Amino acid sequence: MHDIEFKEAVLPNGLTIQAEIIPTALTTATGFFFRTGARDEHSDVMGVSHFLEHMMFKGTEKRTAEDVSRELDELGANHNAWTTAENTAYFAHTPHDVIHEAVDVLADILRPSLRQEDFDEEKQVILEEIAMYADQPFWVLYEAAIERYYGKNPIGHRVLGTVDTVSALQPDLMRAYFENRYSADNTVFAAAGRLDFDALVEQVDRLCGHWPASNPVRNHQAVEFSPGELEVKLPENTSQRYIVMLCPSTAMADDRRYAAGQLAHCIGDVEGSNLFWAVVETGIAEEAQVHYDGRDGCGEMAVTLVCSPENAEKAEDIVREELRNAHRNIDDDALVRSRAKIATSVMLASERPMGRMSRLGVRWTYQLPYRTLDEELERIAKVTLDDIVAYRDAFPMDDQLIVRGGGN
Repeated sequence: MHDIEFKEAVLPNGLTIQAEIIPTALTTATGFFFRTGARDEHSDVMGVSHFLEHMMFKGTEKRTAEDVSRELDELGANHNAWTTAENTAYFAHTPHDVIHEAVDVLADILRPSLRQEDFDEEKQVILEEIAMYADQPFWVLYEAAIERYYGKNPIGHRVLGTVDTVSALQPDLMRAYFENRYSADNTVFAAAGRLDFDALVEQVDRLCGHWPASNPVRNHQAVEFSPGELEVKLPENTSQRYIVMLCPSTAMADDRRYAAGQLAHCIGDVEGSNLFWAVVETGIAEEAQVHYDGRDGCGEMAVTLVCSPENAEKAEDIVREELRNAHRNIDDDALVRSRAKIATSVMLASERPMGRMSRLGVRWTYQLPYRTLDEELERIAKVTLDDIVAYRDAFPMDDQLIVRGGGN
Protein backbone atom coordinates (compact mmCIF):
# COMPACT_ATOMS: atom_id res chain seq x y z
CA MET A 1 0.00 0.00 0.00
CA HIS A 2 2.69 2.48 -0.97
CA ASP A 3 0.12 4.76 -2.62
CA ILE A 4 -1.35 5.73 0.77
CA GLU A 5 -1.23 9.47 1.42
CA PHE A 6 -1.50 11.11 4.84
CA LYS A 7 -3.14 14.50 5.21
CA GLU A 8 -3.92 16.69 8.19
CA ALA A 9 -5.85 19.90 8.80
CA VAL A 10 -6.77 21.87 11.91
CA LEU A 11 -9.98 23.90 12.04
CA PRO A 12 -10.01 27.41 13.56
CA ASN A 13 -11.66 26.03 16.72
CA GLY A 14 -8.81 23.54 17.21
CA LEU A 15 -10.47 20.36 15.97
CA THR A 16 -7.88 18.22 14.15
CA ILE A 17 -8.65 16.22 11.01
CA GLN A 18 -6.35 13.39 9.93
CA ALA A 19 -6.72 10.94 7.08
CA GLU A 20 -4.89 8.18 5.26
CA ILE A 21 -6.15 8.20 1.69
CA ILE A 22 -6.25 4.78 0.00
CA PRO A 23 -7.43 5.28 -3.61
CA THR A 24 -7.97 1.55 -4.24
CA ALA A 25 -10.07 0.91 -1.12
CA LEU A 26 -13.73 -0.03 -1.46
CA THR A 27 -14.64 1.27 2.00
CA THR A 28 -13.93 4.20 4.29
CA ALA A 29 -13.71 4.28 8.07
CA THR A 30 -14.36 7.51 9.95
CA GLY A 31 -14.39 8.33 13.64
CA PHE A 32 -14.30 11.06 16.25
CA PHE A 33 -11.76 10.51 19.03
CA PHE A 34 -11.77 12.50 22.26
CA ARG A 35 -8.77 12.77 24.54
CA THR A 36 -10.81 11.96 27.59
CA GLY A 37 -11.68 8.93 29.65
CA ALA A 38 -12.01 7.62 33.19
CA ARG A 39 -8.75 9.25 34.33
CA ASP A 40 -10.20 12.67 33.50
CA GLU A 41 -13.20 12.30 35.81
CA HIS A 42 -13.62 13.54 39.37
CA SER A 43 -13.88 10.58 41.72
CA ASP A 44 -17.46 11.40 42.68
CA VAL A 45 -18.61 11.10 39.05
CA MET A 46 -16.55 8.02 38.21
CA GLY A 47 -18.11 6.31 35.21
CA VAL A 48 -19.44 9.49 33.60
CA SER A 49 -17.26 9.02 30.47
CA HIS A 50 -18.71 5.59 29.75
CA PHE A 51 -22.24 6.67 30.71
CA LEU A 52 -21.95 9.64 28.33
CA GLU A 53 -20.87 7.30 25.52
CA HIS A 54 -24.17 5.47 25.95
CA MET A 55 -26.12 8.72 25.96
CA MET A 56 -24.67 9.76 22.60
CA PHE A 57 -26.90 7.19 20.91
CA LYS A 58 -30.12 8.28 22.67
CA GLY A 59 -31.02 11.03 20.20
CA THR A 60 -30.38 14.65 19.26
CA GLU A 61 -32.44 17.68 18.28
CA LYS A 62 -32.56 16.31 14.71
CA ARG A 63 -32.73 12.55 15.25
CA THR A 64 -34.34 10.12 17.63
CA ALA A 65 -32.40 7.09 18.87
CA GLU A 66 -34.33 5.01 16.33
CA ASP A 67 -33.36 7.43 13.54
CA VAL A 68 -29.66 7.10 14.42
CA SER A 69 -29.76 3.31 14.39
CA ARG A 70 -31.87 3.11 11.23
CA GLU A 71 -29.78 5.59 9.22
CA LEU A 72 -26.50 3.89 10.07
CA ASP A 73 -27.98 0.48 9.27
CA GLU A 74 -29.29 1.74 5.92
CA LEU A 75 -25.74 2.87 5.08
CA GLY A 76 -24.47 -0.63 5.82
CA ALA A 77 -22.29 0.83 8.55
CA ASN A 78 -20.26 -1.19 10.99
CA HIS A 79 -20.55 1.32 13.81
CA ASN A 80 -19.76 1.39 17.49
CA ALA A 81 -18.02 3.30 20.27
CA TRP A 82 -15.65 2.66 23.13
CA THR A 83 -14.49 4.28 26.35
CA THR A 84 -11.18 3.60 28.08
CA ALA A 85 -9.25 5.25 30.87
CA GLU A 86 -7.70 7.67 28.38
CA ASN A 87 -9.82 8.07 25.25
CA THR A 88 -13.34 7.78 23.89
CA ALA A 89 -14.19 7.01 20.26
CA TYR A 90 -17.24 6.90 17.97
CA PHE A 91 -16.81 5.40 14.52
CA ALA A 92 -18.42 3.99 11.40
CA HIS A 93 -17.02 1.82 8.59
CA THR A 94 -19.01 2.07 5.37
CA PRO A 95 -18.79 1.72 1.59
CA HIS A 96 -16.73 4.66 0.36
CA ASP A 97 -19.60 6.29 -1.53
CA VAL A 98 -21.67 6.95 1.62
CA ILE A 99 -18.90 8.42 3.75
CA HIS A 100 -20.51 11.86 3.97
CA GLU A 101 -23.85 10.46 5.11
CA ALA A 102 -22.06 8.53 7.88
CA VAL A 103 -20.11 11.60 8.99
CA ASP A 104 -23.34 13.59 9.15
CA VAL A 105 -24.83 11.09 11.61
CA LEU A 106 -21.67 10.82 13.72
CA ALA A 107 -21.26 14.57 14.04
CA ASP A 108 -24.90 14.96 15.01
CA ILE A 109 -24.93 12.36 17.79
CA LEU A 110 -21.91 14.02 19.39
CA ARG A 111 -24.13 16.92 20.40
CA PRO A 112 -26.75 14.85 22.28
CA SER A 113 -29.98 15.98 23.89
CA LEU A 114 -29.19 14.40 27.31
CA ARG A 115 -32.88 14.20 28.21
CA GLN A 116 -33.79 13.25 31.78
CA GLU A 117 -35.99 10.31 30.74
CA ASP A 118 -33.22 8.88 28.54
CA PHE A 119 -30.72 9.43 31.33
CA ASP A 120 -32.83 7.55 33.88
CA GLU A 121 -33.42 4.67 31.47
CA GLU A 122 -29.75 4.33 30.51
CA LYS A 123 -28.63 4.52 34.13
CA GLN A 124 -30.37 1.19 34.72
CA VAL A 125 -28.57 -0.28 31.70
CA ILE A 126 -25.21 0.84 33.13
CA LEU A 127 -25.99 -0.58 36.56
CA GLU A 128 -26.92 -3.90 34.95
CA GLU A 129 -23.63 -3.83 33.03
CA ILE A 130 -21.70 -3.26 36.27
CA ALA A 131 -23.53 -6.21 37.84
CA MET A 132 -22.74 -8.39 34.82
CA TYR A 133 -19.02 -7.66 35.04
CA ALA A 134 -19.07 -8.26 38.80
CA ASP A 135 -19.71 -11.93 37.96
CA GLN A 136 -16.52 -12.19 35.89
CA PRO A 137 -13.57 -13.22 38.09
CA PHE A 138 -10.78 -11.74 36.00
CA TRP A 139 -12.56 -8.40 35.57
CA VAL A 140 -13.13 -8.07 39.34
CA LEU A 141 -9.51 -8.95 40.08
CA TYR A 142 -8.06 -6.63 37.43
CA GLU A 143 -10.13 -3.63 38.55
CA ALA A 144 -9.02 -4.20 42.13
CA ALA A 145 -5.40 -4.54 41.02
CA ILE A 146 -5.46 -1.29 39.04
CA GLU A 147 -7.15 0.56 41.91
CA ARG A 148 -4.54 -0.67 44.37
CA TYR A 149 -1.68 0.01 41.94
CA TYR A 150 -2.64 3.63 41.24
CA GLY A 151 -4.05 4.46 44.65
CA LYS A 152 -5.58 7.96 44.66
CA ASN A 153 -4.30 8.68 41.15
CA PRO A 154 -7.36 9.02 38.83
CA ILE A 155 -5.75 6.64 36.31
CA GLY A 156 -7.05 3.93 38.63
CA HIS A 157 -10.68 4.93 38.11
CA ARG A 158 -13.05 2.19 37.01
CA VAL A 159 -14.23 2.84 33.46
CA LEU A 160 -17.77 1.64 34.29
CA GLY A 161 -17.78 3.49 37.60
CA THR A 162 -19.28 1.96 40.72
CA VAL A 163 -22.87 1.32 41.76
CA ASP A 164 -22.64 4.31 44.11
CA THR A 165 -21.13 6.81 41.66
CA VAL A 166 -23.40 5.85 38.75
CA SER A 167 -26.50 5.84 40.97
CA ALA A 168 -25.69 9.35 42.22
CA LEU A 169 -24.89 10.79 38.78
CA GLN A 170 -27.24 13.50 37.46
CA PRO A 171 -27.60 15.06 33.98
CA ASP A 172 -26.18 18.44 35.06
CA LEU A 173 -22.95 16.78 36.21
CA MET A 174 -22.72 14.87 32.94
CA ARG A 175 -23.39 18.04 30.95
CA ALA A 176 -20.59 19.87 32.79
CA TYR A 177 -18.18 17.04 32.00
CA PHE A 178 -19.31 17.02 28.37
CA GLU A 179 -18.83 20.78 27.94
CA ASN A 180 -15.32 20.63 29.38
CA ARG A 181 -13.95 17.44 27.80
CA TYR A 182 -15.86 17.14 24.49
CA SER A 183 -14.44 20.38 23.17
CA ALA A 184 -13.11 20.97 19.67
CA ASP A 185 -9.52 21.31 20.85
CA ASN A 186 -9.75 17.90 22.56
CA THR A 187 -10.96 16.13 19.42
CA VAL A 188 -9.54 14.49 16.33
CA PHE A 189 -11.63 13.35 13.38
CA ALA A 190 -9.81 10.41 11.77
CA ALA A 191 -10.53 8.75 8.43
CA ALA A 192 -8.98 6.08 6.24
CA GLY A 193 -9.96 4.62 2.89
CA ARG A 194 -11.10 6.08 -0.41
CA LEU A 195 -12.00 9.72 0.24
CA ASP A 196 -11.74 13.32 -0.95
CA PHE A 197 -9.84 15.02 1.86
CA ASP A 198 -10.74 18.58 0.94
CA ALA A 199 -14.44 17.70 0.74
CA LEU A 200 -14.19 15.91 4.09
CA VAL A 201 -12.54 18.92 5.74
CA GLU A 202 -15.26 21.19 4.35
CA GLN A 203 -17.97 18.91 5.72
CA VAL A 204 -16.44 18.55 9.17
CA ASP A 205 -15.92 22.32 9.33
CA ARG A 206 -19.57 22.89 8.43
CA LEU A 207 -20.83 20.35 10.96
CA CYS A 208 -18.34 20.90 13.79
CA GLY A 209 -16.77 24.31 13.18
CA HIS A 210 -19.07 25.84 15.80
CA TRP A 211 -18.00 23.42 18.54
CA PRO A 212 -16.43 25.49 21.34
CA ALA A 213 -12.87 25.09 22.58
CA SER A 214 -12.28 24.77 26.33
CA ASN A 215 -8.52 24.16 26.64
CA PRO A 216 -9.04 21.07 28.82
CA VAL A 217 -6.21 20.00 31.11
CA ARG A 218 -5.26 16.41 31.96
CA ASN A 219 -3.96 15.52 35.40
CA HIS A 220 -0.46 14.03 35.08
CA GLN A 221 -0.05 13.35 38.76
CA ALA A 222 3.04 11.21 39.40
CA VAL A 223 2.46 7.50 40.00
CA GLU A 224 3.90 6.22 43.26
CA PHE A 225 4.42 2.48 42.95
CA SER A 226 4.09 0.47 46.14
CA PRO A 227 4.71 -3.28 45.81
CA GLY A 228 2.76 -5.64 48.01
CA GLU A 229 0.10 -8.32 48.09
CA LEU A 230 -3.69 -8.19 48.14
CA GLU A 231 -6.38 -10.86 48.38
CA VAL A 232 -9.65 -10.05 46.58
CA LYS A 233 -13.00 -11.73 47.08
CA LEU A 234 -14.16 -13.14 43.74
CA PRO A 235 -17.61 -14.50 42.82
CA GLU A 236 -18.58 -17.61 44.74
CA ASN A 237 -17.59 -20.98 43.28
CA THR A 238 -14.56 -19.51 41.49
CA SER A 239 -12.56 -22.73 41.60
CA GLN A 240 -9.45 -21.54 39.75
CA ARG A 241 -6.84 -19.27 41.31
CA TYR A 242 -6.59 -15.88 39.53
CA ILE A 243 -3.45 -13.79 39.94
CA VAL A 244 -2.47 -10.38 38.55
CA MET A 245 1.06 -8.97 38.95
CA LEU A 246 1.83 -5.34 38.15
CA CYS A 247 5.07 -3.37 38.03
CA PRO A 248 6.02 0.02 36.53
CA SER A 249 6.76 0.48 32.84
CA THR A 250 7.22 3.29 30.37
CA ALA A 251 4.71 5.69 28.82
CA MET A 252 3.18 5.47 25.35
CA ALA A 253 5.10 8.54 24.21
CA ASP A 254 8.46 6.94 25.15
CA ASP A 255 10.19 5.00 22.37
CA ARG A 256 11.29 2.48 24.98
CA ARG A 257 7.76 1.12 24.62
CA TYR A 258 9.01 -0.88 21.64
CA ALA A 259 11.47 -2.73 23.87
CA ALA A 260 8.79 -3.11 26.55
CA GLY A 261 6.38 -4.64 24.04
CA GLN A 262 8.92 -7.13 22.74
CA LEU A 263 10.09 -8.05 26.23
CA ALA A 264 6.48 -8.78 27.24
CA HIS A 265 5.95 -10.79 24.05
CA CYS A 266 9.06 -12.92 24.61
CA ILE A 267 8.20 -13.59 28.24
CA GLY A 268 4.47 -14.10 28.08
CA ASP A 269 2.89 -14.37 24.66
CA VAL A 270 -0.11 -16.68 24.54
CA GLU A 271 2.03 -19.36 22.87
CA GLY A 272 5.72 -19.97 22.19
CA SER A 273 6.92 -17.66 24.98
CA ASN A 274 9.09 -18.43 28.01
CA LEU A 275 6.12 -18.70 30.36
CA PHE A 276 4.14 -20.73 27.86
CA TRP A 277 6.81 -23.42 27.89
CA ALA A 278 7.50 -23.12 31.63
CA VAL A 279 4.00 -23.20 33.11
CA VAL A 280 1.30 -23.66 30.44
CA GLU A 281 2.79 -26.45 28.35
CA THR A 282 3.85 -28.23 31.56
CA GLY A 283 0.31 -28.10 32.95
CA ILE A 284 1.20 -25.94 35.94
CA ALA A 285 -1.06 -23.09 34.79
CA GLU A 286 -4.00 -22.79 32.44
CA GLU A 287 -2.95 -19.29 31.37
CA ALA A 288 0.16 -17.16 31.86
CA GLN A 289 0.53 -13.96 29.87
CA VAL A 290 2.48 -10.73 30.10
CA HIS A 291 1.20 -7.46 28.65
CA TYR A 292 2.78 -4.05 28.30
CA ASP A 293 0.12 -1.42 28.99
CA GLY A 294 1.34 2.01 27.94
CA ARG A 295 -0.52 5.08 29.12
CA ASP A 296 -0.29 8.85 28.84
CA GLY A 297 2.66 9.70 31.07
CA CYS A 298 3.19 6.27 32.61
CA GLY A 299 2.62 2.57 32.06
CA GLU A 300 2.66 -0.83 33.67
CA MET A 301 3.78 -4.34 32.91
CA ALA A 302 0.96 -6.74 33.74
CA VAL A 303 1.08 -10.50 34.29
CA THR A 304 -2.12 -12.53 34.31
CA LEU A 305 -2.01 -16.04 35.71
CA VAL A 306 -4.78 -18.65 36.03
CA CYS A 307 -4.12 -22.01 37.64
CA SER A 308 -5.41 -24.52 40.16
CA PRO A 309 -5.03 -23.54 43.85
CA GLU A 310 -2.53 -26.35 44.47
CA ASN A 311 -0.24 -25.06 41.71
CA ALA A 312 -0.52 -21.35 42.56
CA GLU A 313 2.60 -21.02 44.69
CA LYS A 314 4.77 -22.92 42.22
CA ALA A 315 3.42 -20.96 39.25
CA GLU A 316 4.03 -17.64 41.01
CA ASP A 317 7.60 -18.61 41.84
CA ILE A 318 8.33 -19.43 38.21
CA VAL A 319 6.78 -16.16 37.01
CA ARG A 320 8.70 -14.04 39.52
CA GLU A 321 11.94 -15.74 38.57
CA GLU A 322 11.21 -15.07 34.89
CA LEU A 323 10.52 -11.40 35.59
CA ARG A 324 13.76 -11.04 37.53
CA ASN A 325 15.85 -12.68 34.80
CA ALA A 326 13.94 -11.81 31.64
CA HIS A 327 16.80 -9.81 30.15
CA ARG A 328 19.06 -12.86 30.51
CA ASN A 329 16.51 -15.38 29.24
CA ILE A 330 15.88 -13.73 25.87
CA ASP A 331 18.20 -14.43 22.96
CA ASP A 332 18.41 -13.21 19.36
CA ASP A 333 16.20 -16.04 18.10
CA ALA A 334 13.42 -15.13 20.56
CA LEU A 335 13.67 -11.49 19.50
CA VAL A 336 13.42 -12.42 15.83
CA ARG A 337 10.27 -14.42 16.52
CA SER A 338 8.68 -11.66 18.58
CA ARG A 339 9.46 -9.04 15.93
CA ALA A 340 7.83 -11.20 13.27
CA LYS A 341 4.67 -11.81 15.32
CA ILE A 342 4.28 -8.17 16.35
CA ALA A 343 4.90 -6.97 12.79
CA THR A 344 2.31 -9.41 11.46
CA SER A 345 -0.23 -8.16 13.99
CA VAL A 346 0.44 -4.54 13.02
CA MET A 347 0.16 -5.30 9.31
CA LEU A 348 -3.07 -7.28 9.72
CA ALA A 349 -4.65 -4.38 11.61
CA SER A 350 -3.56 -2.01 8.85
CA GLU A 351 -5.00 -4.03 5.97
CA ARG A 352 -8.47 -2.58 6.55
CA PRO A 353 -9.41 1.12 6.68
CA MET A 354 -10.93 0.51 10.11
CA GLY A 355 -7.57 -0.49 11.55
CA ARG A 356 -5.80 2.49 10.01
CA MET A 357 -8.47 4.94 11.13
CA SER A 358 -8.33 3.61 14.69
CA ARG A 359 -4.54 3.85 14.70
CA LEU A 360 -4.68 7.50 13.63
CA GLY A 361 -7.24 8.41 16.27
CA VAL A 362 -5.63 6.58 19.16
CA ARG A 363 -2.14 7.91 18.39
CA TRP A 364 -3.50 11.45 18.36
CA THR A 365 -5.11 11.02 21.79
CA TYR A 366 -1.67 10.05 23.13
CA GLN A 367 -0.16 13.07 21.35
CA LEU A 368 2.10 10.84 19.27
CA PRO A 369 3.41 12.14 15.93
CA TYR A 370 2.18 10.52 12.75
CA ARG A 371 4.23 7.59 11.48
CA THR A 372 3.64 5.52 8.40
CA LEU A 373 3.19 1.78 8.72
CA ASP A 374 6.67 1.27 7.25
CA GLU A 375 8.17 3.62 9.83
CA GLU A 376 6.38 1.76 12.61
CA LEU A 377 7.63 -1.61 11.34
CA GLU A 378 11.15 -0.18 11.16
CA ARG A 379 10.96 0.84 14.83
CA ILE A 380 9.86 -2.66 15.76
CA ALA A 381 12.66 -4.24 13.73
CA LYS A 382 15.33 -2.05 15.32
CA VAL A 383 14.85 -3.35 18.86
CA THR A 384 17.99 -5.18 19.99
CA LEU A 385 18.99 -7.24 23.00
CA ASP A 386 20.87 -4.17 24.26
CA ASP A 387 17.58 -2.24 24.13
CA ILE A 388 15.92 -5.00 26.16
CA VAL A 389 18.67 -4.82 28.79
CA ALA A 390 18.51 -1.01 28.88
CA TYR A 391 14.75 -1.15 29.37
CA ARG A 392 15.12 -3.74 32.13
CA ASP A 393 17.70 -1.55 33.88
CA ALA A 394 15.35 1.45 33.73
CA PHE A 395 12.28 -0.54 34.80
CA PRO A 396 13.31 -3.45 37.05
CA MET A 397 10.63 -6.09 37.51
CA ASP A 398 12.03 -7.56 40.74
CA ASP A 399 9.19 -6.16 42.86
CA GLN A 400 5.53 -6.47 41.95
CA LEU A 401 2.10 -5.72 43.26
CA ILE A 402 0.52 -9.19 43.45
CA VAL A 403 -3.28 -9.41 43.60
CA ARG A 404 -4.93 -12.80 44.07
CA GLY A 405 -8.40 -14.23 44.26
CA GLY A 406 -10.46 -17.37 43.81
CA GLY A 407 -9.65 -20.97 44.53
CA ASN A 408 -12.69 -21.33 46.75
